[in-house]
Amino acid sequence: MASPSTTTMDNVLGLLRVRVVRGVNLAVRDLRSSDPYVVLKMGKQEVFDHDTFTPDDPMGDAEFDIQPFMEAVKLQLECTPSGTIVKRLEPNRKNCLAEESHIVWLDGKVVQDICLRLSHVECGEVQLQLQWISLPGRSF
Repeated sequence: MASPSTTTMDNVLGLLRVRVVRGVNLAVRDLRSSDPYVVLKMGKQEVFDHDTFTPDDPMGDAEFDIQPFMEAVKLQLECTPSGTIVKRLEPNRKNCLAEESHIVWLDGKVVQDICLRLSHVECGEVQLQLQWISLPGRSF
C-alpha cells in the first residue's frame, strides 16, 4: 500500500510558482509606513500590514482567475518560439487587473505577469508573476 505522501505526489502534474514582485502605492496603516505581507489563497489574494503588538491591519484584497493560465499550461507549446504571447487578459468588472496581462511562453515555461488593483482599501496595487513548472514525465 502506498503512503499518503506518495499518493499525493503521484497526482501532481507540476508546480505553480507565485512571486510577489512588488507593492505599489500601498495604504499606510502605521504611523509613517506599513509592513505589508501577502496571503495567497486559491482564487484570492489578501495584503496585510504586519504588527507585532496589535492585530494585523487589512491592506486590501484582490481576486484573479487562474483558469486562463491553466488553459495555457495544457497547450502543447514546446515548438513555440520563446516570448510568444499565448493569451491577453483585459481589465474588466469581473477581475482586479489594473492593466492588461499577458500569458507568455518564455524559456520553456508558461509565465504571467499580473498587476492587481487592491479593493476594500483607498489605494494600492500588487504585482505578481505566475510561472508553471512542469515535472519530468508528467503532462496533462
